[in-house]
Amino acid sequence: MSIMQKAGSVQFRNVVKKYGDVTALKPLNLDIQQGELVTLLGPSGCGKTTTLRLIAGLEAATEGTIFIGGKDVTHLTATYRNVSMVFQSYALFPHMSVADNVSYGLRVNKVPAKEAKAKAEEGLAMVGLAGYGERLPSELSGGQQQRVAVARAVVLEPEVLLLDEPLSNLDAKLRRHVREEIRDIQQKLGLTAVYVTHDQEEAMAVSDRIIVMNRAEIAQTGTPRELYSHPNSAFIADFIGDANVVDCEIVGFNTGTITLRVAGSSIVLPYSGPECKSGKLAIRPEAVTVSNNAVNGIPVGVVYAAYLGNQIQYTLETEIGRLFAIDHNLSATVMPTGSDGFIHLKEEGLAFLPEA
Repeated sequence: MSIMQKAGSVQFRNVVKKYGDVTALKPLNLDIQQGELVTLLGPSGCGKTTTLRLIAGLEAATEGTIFIGGKDVTHLTATYRNVSMVFQSYALFPHMSVADNVSYGLRVNKVPAKEAKAKAEEGLAMVGLAGYGERLPSELSGGQQQRVAVARAVVLEPEVLLLDEPLSNLDAKLRRHVREEIRDIQQKLGLTAVYVTHDQEEAMAVSDRIIVMNRAEIAQTGTPRELYSHPNSAFIADFIGDANVVDCEIVGFNTGTITLRVAGSSIVLPYSGPECKSGKLAIRPEAVTVSNNAVNGIPVGVVYAAYLGNQIQYTLETEIGRLFAIDHNLSATVMPTGSDGFIHLKEEGLAFLPEA
């Protein structure tokens, strides 16, 4: 393969970004390893796009130091950083052929025409668009245009590939397909990639690691499984998937575990955090089993029940509050709206959230 990737790491050391009196990014420290795909995830205004633009050199840090591939690039503009960006809008030139769009950056960088053409053809083949080079962008679907944008970024052989909400203009089915392709290309080439999205499912599907941001700082970092199974706050529990956050009583701490009392029942959970006096219990919807079995069960009233083909959804009224539950056992009897029953909680899907 003539397209050779020189993946680089990314480090922020106490990086701050201010616009006048407004702090868009509080002191931020992060480490993105060579060949890793890390997603910056969070609600609008959390600082994720600002962080991406600081990596790209499209914004200048107010304080702190930024390293790419071990090199201090804090004061270098985008032109002098070896990074490529895939934009939300694709940013293809409508009057240029697909091949010319892909080779544009190479030609700007004075790569000989024959070599630029060969790399453009290879880039298009890499994203499944071999033979599309003579077409105009208007002759392609939205998903194909996005793949052209990825090819254009990759042929520049960046140390870091940046993707800014790259799938937001695609419909749900196409998003799923294109995100799989982006992940496949990233892994095959060993690219270091930083991906920005507000879509939790998208982040969990493509990432080696997710950095969840909130209010201009990092709320929690981890693999998709770590964030889902071990959220460190009610914000994370609610933002990464659905969660019912309820009151609980702390009974005691043991090495590696915590014992809680919820609705009169004792629950022992893995826990390695600091001892605290209060907290909440996060209950994932799939951790709630609804039935007529009263043994060690918590009484509930069924407020709403719906069979959706691939799952049964419930809204339940309980002594610990209203709960949302999902049952993937499609052979189970659906508890009808207005009926009474009991719930049991599965340990897998429960997490203790300490309060300060």
